[in-house]
Amino acid sequence: MTRDFIHPERYSKSFELYAKALKVIPGGVNSTARAAFSGWEPHPIFVDHGTGSRLVDVDGNEYIDYLLGLGPMLLGHRPERVTRAVSQRIESTGTVFALPTEAEIELAEAIVEAIPSVDTVRVVNSGTEGVLYSLRLARAYTGRTKVIRFEGQYHGFSDGIYWSKHPDLALAGSDARPVALAQGPGVPHEMGDSLVIAQWNDLAMIERIFDENPGEIAALITEPIMCNTGCILPNAGYLEGLREITARHGALLIFDEVITGFRIARGGAQQVFNVTPDLTVMAKGLGGGFPVAALGGRREVMDLASDGRVSIAGTYSGNTIAISSALASLKYLKDEASYADLYRRSDQLREGLAQLMVEKSIEGSVVGVGPVYQVWFSDSPIQNYRDAARHSRGDVFRIWWEEMLDRGVLFHPGHLENLFLSFAHSDQDIADTLERADESLDAVLARSVAA
Repeated sequence: MTRDFIHPERYSKSFELYAKALKVIPGGVNSTARAAFSGWEPHPIFVDHGTGSRLVDVDGNEYIDYLLGLGPMLLGHRPERVTRAVSQRIESTGTVFALPTEAEIELAEAIVEAIPSVDTVRVVNSGTEGVLYSLRLARAYTGRTKVIRFEGQYHGFSDGIYWSKHPDLALAGSDARPVALAQGPGVPHEMGDSLVIAQWNDLAMIERIFDENPGEIAALITEPIMCNTGCILPNAGYLEGLREITARHGALLIFDEVITGFRIARGGAQQVFNVTPDLTVMAKGLGGGFPVAALGGRREVMDLASDGRVSIAGTYSGNTIAISSALASLKYLKDEASYADLYRRSDQLREGLAQLMVEKSIEGSVVGVGPVYQVWFSDSPIQNYRDAARHSRGDVFRIWWEEMLDRGVLFHPGHLENLFLSFAHSDQDIADTLERADESLDAVLARSVAA
């Protein structure tokens, strides 16, 4: 059954544009993540503009924005210093030369200074590229082929890793021995032979996998906080355990910090948890809303790219738009950003939402670290993807999303996604959001009982 908005008339212009887009764009959108079948039913909302913490759609509805472009808008929409830096660089320099510029060195130095594990770094265009190259480096460095990845995590859309993101549990094997499932048709099934699928927060499973695949595991790749199945925190000692096990078996530990990098701290999750990976992929928090990513890590691993033994290529890599936006963003995060204030506001919202759920006797929790978290409507703690698939109430979350959207608060309609805060969110934004959440949760209770 197709879902609808509470007041469809509020989104009539978006509906018209969606119908028009369907005629010339497959699915009416340029990313699967924005498609109706990805949760944006009955149709995605078309945007007019965004400023700071606010977004306005084509129908004139204004929202406090916690979607934040799925994460890149760490500084809010159209941050002045980043916009100005990019504009000036285009006017003074140009855009793409396929030759290096001095600014690339400045950016590399800034990333190396910020991220604890990074000795050297290459700038690329997207998180997908960064992950692809990290796996290539790991296999070349170790001379092995197999990679451990976790159910429920997303590491980009390349064929070699786009597996077991949110698999059908009826097809995904037993809890003890998950099997690799491609995200969809078109991915050669043979590629799954190079992947070993594990459940998150289970060190015993990782030990067993290494014991059963002696000398075959090139790398283990993970988000340090599981941000592509809602928000699931690592158990105490879990990341430390992954570090110890991989090092003991001669495999590389790769942190996918596309979401957590620069967001939960300037040095990313590895700074917060004090765990040092061999390679790190960064993207969304890096560019102040512009497309840029980076891959960095131990010098001896990254040096495989120094003489071309491992190719890390890209015509647009290091373009002046990407470099200038990232430089401006990192300068702000170093000199002017207050992570303490960001955490204070984030905690105020997270704790306020949790308190409302307690007061209204709604089963669930609000889980996260600083400016990334999710509201779980669940009767059980969520430790991994299978817990979320079995216990998280996506139907209740959809009601919550509809009620909040109608009151001018925007986040992703999927219960396996995230809410993000930016440095642009104000104390007033938080107060307004909690007031609207109070009303919305009352409506959730009323509609759930009626259903």
